[in-house]
Amino acid sequence: MAMTMEKSLLNNQSILQNFALVEELDEQAAEIISGGTNKSKRFTIKNNTNVGILYTLDGVVWYIDPGKTQNFNTKYDGKMSFDKDIREPEINVQKESLKDGKAYQFISSAGNSDMIELV
Repeated sequence: MAMTMEKSLLNNQSILQNFALVEELDEQAAEIISGGTNKSKRFTIKNNTNVGILYTLDGVVWYIDPGKTQNFNTKYDGKMSFDKDIREPEINVQKESLKDGKAYQFISSAGNSDMIELV
């Protein structure tokens, strides 16, 4: 017999009440325990530099060629990190939280041609 998410949450609430750990689980708390609403995020990333860029998005490694665009639809957080310094031995990590419905682009920094930015 398959247990629905709603029945599972009610069962968990009942068990917790029996242990007197909580009085009730409100809707927001139940959402957190169940893993959230599974709302997806959609965004676009374009590489407007003259170098290929290696980056991670939600823990997965990606590569984007110069002039290319990548479209994403993820149910995860949209957490990105990349090395802002394009020189091989230099490391200058930047972290970003990408927002739903936005278009982002990698560009060369105006003040330093060895640096890239995400805007």
